[in-house]
Amino acid sequence: MLTNAEIIERGNRYVMSTYGRAPVALVRGEGIRVWDADGKCYLDFVGGLAVNSLGHCHPKVAASLAAQARTLIHCSNLYWIEPQVRLAQRLVELSGLGQAFFCNSGTEANEAAIKLARKYARSQGGPERYEIIAMEKSFHGRTLGALAATWQPKLREAFEPLVPGFKFVPLNDLSALEAAIDEKTCAVMLEPVQGEGGVHMAAPDYLKEVSRLCREKGLLLIFDEVQCGLGRTGRLFAWQHGEVRPDIMTLAKALGGGVPIGAMLAGEAVARAFVPGDHGSTFGGNPLACAAALAYLEVLEEEDLVGNAARVGVYFQERLQELAARFPLCQEVRGRGLILGMELSRPAAPLVDAAREAGLLINATSGNVLRFLPPLGVQPSDVDEAMEIMYRVFEGIEA
Repeated sequence: MLTNAEIIERGNRYVMSTYGRAPVALVRGEGIRVWDADGKCYLDFVGGLAVNSLGHCHPKVAASLAAQARTLIHCSNLYWIEPQVRLAQRLVELSGLGQAFFCNSGTEANEAAIKLARKYARSQGGPERYEIIAMEKSFHGRTLGALAATWQPKLREAFEPLVPGFKFVPLNDLSALEAAIDEKTCAVMLEPVQGEGGVHMAAPDYLKEVSRLCREKGLLLIFDEVQCGLGRTGRLFAWQHGEVRPDIMTLAKALGGGVPIGAMLAGEAVARAFVPGDHGSTFGGNPLACAAALAYLEVLEEEDLVGNAARVGVYFQERLQELAARFPLCQEVRGRGLILGMELSRPAAPLVDAAREAGLLINATSGNVLRFLPPLGVQPSDVDEAMEIMYRVFEGIEA
């Protein structure tokens, strides 16, 4: 087996430099822990950026993959695929939406949502209605369409001009949203919890008012739940905290239990705007990924992981608040369930590095926000272990 140093040396030579990578190579995972190529063990509170919501290599997901791999790994969407149909039915039943489209990632799901919103507006006799209002600090992906819906200038500037037809307003500012709507607007797109943007939450009352405004103006409401959905906030979907159902919803990350899959769901009337040829994905909804996703949803229910995320999320947030009260460089703790952020008065990267050296994987976003995305089955004892490391890291930084 190669060492960390050997993998990194070959990676720098052969892999394009599109990621700022930590100087470790992870080679094995089990539950909440991972091991690098040199044998060092880490407590994983990054979780594949909310992908490994069941932890690493959950037995039920692994078994479903093995069984499906022996049966049918891939076939074209020119034919019906039983696991895909079963997964679509389950997601529709859980969400109350009408139909599903499957792809391979959150970015692709958001691309599909953007296309569907524009196609639906056109089908309603409004070819001039194509603009989408998104939120400041948003992140919806890195393809050109999804990037155009992403507010963050540092991600956009090198690839402009982007797809036209997007406006941005501050999250939780209803007046700004109302003022931005005009005769060209077809939809409002937002994340109920902005993960990449620094763990900012849309207030439940704000979501209700946005829904009301969309109904009054005849606009579609699109919720991007790629990072915050599927149990992470302590509800299956984050919009359930505001008791607001969108017209279109996107999912990915956690859905496959570690296997790439994305989904875009829409109400039945909106979904009918897509006809054969409007959109597609060669690998979208393949038997292997759908089998993993079905197993993921079963485990969520069997192990009460959504409830656990709510319960342990409260405890974790309390422990982070205690840490923030002890160290002045902590400015704010925010989030819900097991998507939590701690804003600092200084860049967060040195703390991420120090935590990794001490055996804890965490992540920095927006430059100065520590982000925590542990598996939904994390226990209070795991939180305590992580917090012991965090206290040592902050003491070292302060010193």
